[in-house]
Amino acid sequence: MSLLPYASLTHRRKKFRATGDVVLLSSQTASNSASISFTSGIDSTYGEYIFKFYNINPATNQTDFTFNGSIDAGSNYNVTKTSTAFDAYHDEDDSPAEMVYETGNDLAQGTGFQIIGRYLGNAADESCTGELHLFNPSSTTYVKHFYSRLNVHMADNLTQDVFTAGYFNDTNDIDAVQFKMASGNFDGTIKLWGVK
Repeated sequence: MSLLPYASLTHRRKKFRATGDVVLLSSQTASNSASISFTSGIDSTYGEYIFKFYNINPATNQTDFTFNGSIDAGSNYNVTKTSTAFDAYHDEDDSPAEMVYETGNDLAQGTGFQIIGRYLGNAADESCTGELHLFNPSSTTYVKHFYSRLNVHMADNLTQDVFTAGYFNDTNDIDAVQFKMASGNFDGTIKLWGVK
């Protein structure tokens, strides 16, 4: 019996998941909007939810893209979180180029909005894109883990690969999620997917 190479097996798994296991639940487009909120569709139907971000462009230069969860159907977005973040970045002129631990993006039992994209530029061709994964949001036993990965065109012509992870430290179910800039409005599309 011949075994498929690891790369081939990985490709087949990804292809199957993309075509059979991931269901588009909703899509929202911001047009100079203060925020986008998903207040339905996040329940016990799926064990994992994925938010995908397309061309998120802020009105304010050098601001942060953030999110928070709700345990009361979107009346309040202030769930306690503990998180960590790091990123790699590279300038168009080849300097600087670094990987850093972003202590300013951490939350330690904080209820504020979590930064997932830093210092976005607001020029017409500047934006960020990526995804956020939320696991078992309807659990009333465990904390709710999340992680995100975004690529950001920063205000000073850097590309930045941002990794953020953490958990909502609350045993109530997370039933709504909101995205907004730390300052000002934004354009872009966010899609919500459920993973079987």
